Amino acid sequence: MTLTELRYIVTLAQEQHFGHAAERCHVSQPTLSVGVKKLEDELGVLIFERSKSAVRLTPVGESIVAQAQKVLEQAQGIRELAQAGKNQLTAPLKVGAIYTVGPYLFPHLIPQLHRVAPQMPLYIEENFTHVLREKLRNGELDAVIIALPFNEADVLTLPLYDEPFCALMPADHPWTAKKTIDTAMLNDKSLLLLGEGHCFRDQVLEACPTLNKGGEGARHTTVESSSLETIRHMVASGLGVSILPLSAVHSHHYAPGVIEVRPLTAPAPFRTVAIAWRASFPRPKAIEILADSIRLCSVAKAPAEQTA
Repeated sequence: MTLTELRYIVTLAQEQHFGHAAERCHVSQPTLSVGVKKLEDELGVLIFERSKSAVRLTPVGESIVAQAQKVLEQAQGIRELAQAGKNQLTAPLKVGAIYTVGPYLFPHLIPQLHRVAPQMPLYIEENFTHVLREKLRNGELDAVIIALPFNEADVLTLPLYDEPFCALMPADHPWTAKKTIDTAMLNDKSLLLLGEGHCFRDQVLEACPTLNKGGEGARHTTVESSSLETIRHMVASGLGVSILPLSAVHSHHYAPGVIEVRPLTAPAPFRTVAIAWRASFPRPKAIEILADSIRLCSVAKAPAEQTA
């Protein structure tokens, strides 16, 4: 049984005439007749009732042709899937990002990616690093945008850009008199940090060793299970100071005289944002386009590049 023979019987059922069916299948009438007879012999039933004036389906033939039609449709579906696979920029791309990157990157990335790959829909998700890691591993996501280090078996990573950390403070804070903020100063009890589970919290703690010292004066406020947006609003309301990545500092504008931003004293701490994907992922072109698009986004550029 072949797809060609199934196409013969479906076409013959529609045309009810060997000559017309052969013409539609672009074969000779004897070729089509032999193909139909071969299939009937293989199945051991008559699919068609033949007479000099007409060709009609037998009762069992009606069921066989109906099933053959479904098989041909499924075969066409397989061809279309294969064709889509050849064009790696047509199927949806499922991308995840950590909470401290996604809200600031996606508004720039989505239009940029649409310009270079308009036929590739983007499914996006924001989550914790450990959740993104699991979803990447089990195939729920095709690529994830995370901060290094990110080590996982059979997963490739590509660094995209370095993002410096900045100090955010109320406009009336004494530190506004300084041009830069030394990380050694960041042991203030009113320092606002993300809660446990956010990798950015860990990066800030690593960059500011005084925060890890356990003395009474080194205790700091944490905003559990919150976001950088919540922290920014708390700073604006005068509750304390915080450390944010550069993209989060400039993503929204307050009225003058509400918050101030200061760079950290050199060598300023930073994070490296990267893309990770399974080594077996069969669409390397999609990953390449995604990485290039991220690099072109304004959040991936240095401040001097953004103002140039």
